[in-house]
Amino acid sequence: MKTTIYFIGLACACILLLSASNTPEYPEIENDSFKIGEKLRYRISYGFIDAGEATLETKYTDKKGDNRSLYHVVGIGKTLGAFNSVFKVDDRYESYIDKKSIMPWYFVRRVDEGGYKIKQDYTFKHNVEKVDNGKGETFKTPMGVQDMISCFYYARTLDFKHIKKGTVFSIPCFMDDELFTLKIKYKGDEEINIRKGTFRCMRFVPVVQTGRYFKHEDDVSFWITKDKNRIPILVKAKIPVGNVKMHLVGWYGLKNELSSKVK
Repeated sequence: MKTTIYFIGLACACILLLSASNTPEYPEIENDSFKIGEKLRYRISYGFIDAGEATLETKYTDKKGDNRSLYHVVGIGKTLGAFNSVFKVDDRYESYIDKKSIMPWYFVRRVDEGGYKIKQDYTFKHNVEKVDNGKGETFKTPMGVQDMISCFYYARTLDFKHIKKGTVFSIPCFMDDELFTLKIKYKGDEEINIRKGTFRCMRFVPVVQTGRYFKHEDDVSFWITKDKNRIPILVKAKIPVGNVKMHLVGWYGLKNELSSKVK
């Protein structure tokens, strides 16, 4: 009888041990930069003309990822005025981001740009380190891989306390059924003037990768506020037919005071 009880206990212990070993250890990231209710509004300008508008809004959701609470981030991009008759853009992006690990569980993309359409519905299965593209294909990805929207929010949680000029941050991303590493380099602090005032900012550039659209490091620059919010204030990009910039024109529901604004 004692022998039977011993083996039953041993079997139970083994089952519990195996169950524990199969439970993934998700990263935990401290988020002091954004919260539910934040909304950022941008104008996209081509030269001196406002060609479009983009918004990013963080919302509440009941949706879960592996029974974990999520942020629902919605990004909208549209052309304005006369540009609608030339090349109409109507884009919608959604990302459901883990509140504790700042990684996505679901990603939705609906693009309509001059009649060119994209429809994507990704499910990120971090517990098995895979992404399901909703079309019968799965891709091997590392734990914590980001989507097109979540990487923006994840980057706002990076540790900049002891940052030095030239520091490079690497972020694994999954986009268009492809895994790649987004690398951004810190170029130093600058004061940036936009329509809404002057802000103390940190400037970053993407590290150019072979085969990507931009060939030179300074083809794209972006500036984020040098405060706890870490909001992108301005993005500038050089394209073959001129320069495009995206600049902040409105902000609501910030988690912290916008202390970087100097005037």
